[in-house]
Amino acid sequence: MKYRIRFNKSRGQPGRGTVDHVWRVFAGDKELLAKHVQLNGSCRSEKEEHSEDWNIVCEGEMSIDRVTSTVTINGDGHGSC
Repeated sequence: MKYRIRFNKSRGQPGRGTVDHVWRVFAGDKELLAKHVQLNGSCRSEKEEHSEDWNIVCEGEMSIDRVTSTVTINGDGHGSC
């Protein structure tokens, strides 16, 4: 699956996580807020179409540690994370 990771500019606001939830992780139409993101594999940058926002983009399998609010994405073994 392809994931996009972006800095959470609205952290701390109602419904946008605490001030410690600094990452937004997009998996298709789903958005997750996380305190930590660990990327295991290669990634690339990508500019959002019609926006000034940039994403980190990677592909692989995602796991979530809800205790530490950490999202881990492990690359698919084909040179892209």
